Amino acid sequence: MAALFASGHAVDIVLAVIAAEFVLLVTRFGWPSGRALLRLLPGALMLLGLRAALVGAPWVWIALPVTASLPIHLLDLRAERPDSKRRPARSIRLS
Repeated sequence: MAALFASGHAVDIVLAVIAAEFVLLVTRFGWPSGRALLRLLPGALMLLGLRAALVGAPWVWIALPVTASLPIHLLDLRAERPDSKRRPARSIRLS
């Protein structure tokens, strides 16, 4: 089990699951491919950074994908932001 993580293959398995999720979102659930990519890419990039760290890659190969995940995540959040023309979401009252 230690070799699975030390070699980075554990991350490869998770990346394969994310790729399968992308295919399912696009083909079975009808998501636009760009939308599905925006949703899944930040996590995949962070996993690539983790894989680089596990195999002892130079720091730049760890930092690049992790850093690149932030602007893509922000784009995803912006795409999910409701239109200003839409009715605002109802607030939840706790009392």
